[in-house]
Amino acid sequence: MNNKALKILFIFNGIFVFAGSLLGPLYAVFIGTIDKDVFSVSLSWSVFLVSTTIFMLFVRKYGDLVKEKEYLLMAGYLFRALVWFTFPYITTLRVLILLQVFLGLGEALGTPAHDAIFAEHLDKNRHIEEYADWKLIANLCGAGAVLLGGL
Repeated sequence: MNNKALKILFIFNGIFVFAGSLLGPLYAVFIGTIDKDVFSVSLSWSVFLVSTTIFMLFVRKYGDLVKEKEYLLMAGYLFRALVWFTFPYITTLRVLILLQVFLGLGEALGTPAHDAIFAEHLDKNRHIEEYADWKLIANLCGAGAVLLGGL
């Protein structure tokens, strides 16, 4: 790949996907230490998805007013990383649910910004190739991290 901007985006987002995927195998086990109910896992993930959707409505409306999309991307990384770092210290389901809202905010800020930056740097007549490159990297980073997280 010759596109320097996409290389940089791939590297940083690959690291981010790796970090987030480390938590994947531990999430349900972690919630099990707070509350043994399977519904708690479903509830916490549902809160994340709904809050992401609600925050996405604001990002949809105002995100293009931000001249530097990288600021939104960095804010999204920051919110999500802060929540991930607090997971080991959560002792109640209520706090987990609250943090899932902040995780949703991070997702809503970061994901559209990532996709916008990606789209702005696509090479003409190579869109499928470059999207496929990104998915290859993201999937391999995620797969490796999930295995490592499970160990």
